[in-house]
Amino acid sequence: MKFSIVISTYNRLNLLRRAIDSALKQTIPCEVVVADDCSSEDTERYVRSLGSAVVYHRNQVNQGHAATVNAGVEKARGDWIKFLDDDDYLDVNCIEQMSQAIALCPDAAICSCIAAQVDTNEVELSRTPQFGPGLAFYIPQADIHYGMLLELIPFGTPVQVACRRDAFLKTGGWDSQLNTNCDDIDSWIRIAQFGHGIFLNQCLAYRTIWPGAYNQKFSFIQRLNTNILMKEKIYSLVDEKHRDYLPELEDIKNYLKLHWTVVALKKKDLQGCLGLLDTSVCSFANWKFLLTVLYSRRSKMYSSHVKKFVLIENF
Repeated sequence: MKFSIVISTYNRLNLLRRAIDSALKQTIPCEVVVADDCSSEDTERYVRSLGSAVVYHRNQVNQGHAATVNAGVEKARGDWIKFLDDDDYLDVNCIEQMSQAIALCPDAAICSCIAAQVDTNEVELSRTPQFGPGLAFYIPQADIHYGMLLELIPFGTPVQVACRRDAFLKTGGWDSQLNTNCDDIDSWIRIAQFGHGIFLNQCLAYRTIWPGAYNQKFSFIQRLNTNILMKEKIYSLVDEKHRDYLPELEDIKNYLKLHWTVVALKKKDLQGCLGLLDTSVCSFANWKFLLTVLYSRRSKMYSSHVKKFVLIENF
């Protein structure tokens, strides 16, 4: 099994240096591909100065994040792709730990891990949650979309995720119409149709939280609408074995409206909050669903299904 780390970049050379360095310092050999969305000449000059240590692809014109990721994967030759945006970086053991877990589950199509959220000075702010006990879980393919629907399976952002290259190519790659607004989640949804999942309870990735991040460009209403679109896609793919446990899709949409309203309030974005408010958000029944039905189903799914996931303990 060979890994390719695909780093997408656009005019952020100061951050790109760190991302490349984290890829080159992995404890096991892997291919490093830099996919450049037509940055300034400084980026090209730096990457080419690294010689054969890095495979370099440069778009002739600016095509956007999704198309750049797709170009990088096309250029890669690894069996597995580890995604990495230029403002994020990896733990030196990331590829080794993922490789060991995948070796125990050769039919897996997607693998993820815990990520630390860090500021621009690399000070840790928070971590994504642990998924169950133990070092890692194998998640049967039939359970993945149900777990994603109820937000139990935290595949997360590109810095956390790796996938089989052939599964990625079968999906047609990232959707440029979404372009940095859930284009990654949309990809995980489709990749999960081609194999099992693995989640590592180890912090192997670092995601930078800063005002220049791509996802800061979108309004809360845009994020809500795309989030709803993702849930609709997931809902249609949930395995029949879970159909008796599914909440109504409309209830899920109302939950998402509440979620993003709360996020806007926390961010002190009054205009964004007002743009999300409607009668469904003010409904007591919907708040009851948020506080009881969704979380009780989460608890039920955890107790009845996570127990069936295969615990990987011996790396």
